[in-house]
Amino acid sequence: MPAPITERGAFVPTPYRVIAARRELGDTVTLNIAPQAGALPAILPGQFNMLYVPGVGEAAISLSGATEAAFIHTIRDVGAISHALTRLPPGASLGLRGPFGTAWPVAETQGRDVLIVAGGLGLAPLRPAIRHLLAHRERYGKLSLLIGARTPPDILYPHEIAQWRANLDLYVAVTMDRADAMWHGHVGVVPLLLPRADFDPANTAALICGPEVMMRATAQALLGMAVPAERIHLSLERNMKCAIGLCGHCQFGAAFICKDGPVMRYDRIAPALAVREL
Repeated sequence: MPAPITERGAFVPTPYRVIAARRELGDTVTLNIAPQAGALPAILPGQFNMLYVPGVGEAAISLSGATEAAFIHTIRDVGAISHALTRLPPGASLGLRGPFGTAWPVAETQGRDVLIVAGGLGLAPLRPAIRHLLAHRERYGKLSLLIGARTPPDILYPHEIAQWRANLDLYVAVTMDRADAMWHGHVGVVPLLLPRADFDPANTAALICGPEVMMRATAQALLGMAVPAERIHLSLERNMKCAIGLCGHCQFGAAFICKDGPVMRYDRIAPALAVREL
């Protein structure tokens, strides 16, 4: 069984080692990392870790999966810390604090239809939830996965998406913001895919992760389709530093994304979500 996170693990990075590194896209890498001693802490789909590169810094990275021996993180190169993380080769050392945060409500949604909406890198934090839903398929109603990307070369996990699409228990639709004649699929924003999914609005839970403008538009569209606001769940991203609600960098209204999120119910955050972040 995975070991629970210790108090020391919440404040002091635990030594980990990269056991595999795979380039997903030109700017995106997936790292499998394992503790240099001891067992993995217990995790829930939707949580995140703080990954520390000595001499560079620490960043919050969502979990995109886990094995019995390793955490899996899919990381986009967007700054100094993520740049350093995406350059770590197998065998390299790094530090980890966590896991932290709230999770996708996969247990609470048993018996309901589940709609998963991912935009760009937002598919990574949703991936553990998708795997959980498929591993316990008999516990849920209809499953729908709607994915958006900027262009066809930007699609994350294309081989896994193909496997999910082949699973007749999961409806999968993919759309591009823009594409040339070589793309024969849908072109447009993700909310336009909602009418294609088969779900009962009164008995549906929605899990959404991606650019904030996409999440707002998707949540509003779902409300218009009569999906209850309390069953629409979003994973938010802010500038996290301490991960335990002390520094205030990720304050979101009266909440803190690190300890009250990142997964939050839309009915609780809609007013704050409408305020533009400075």
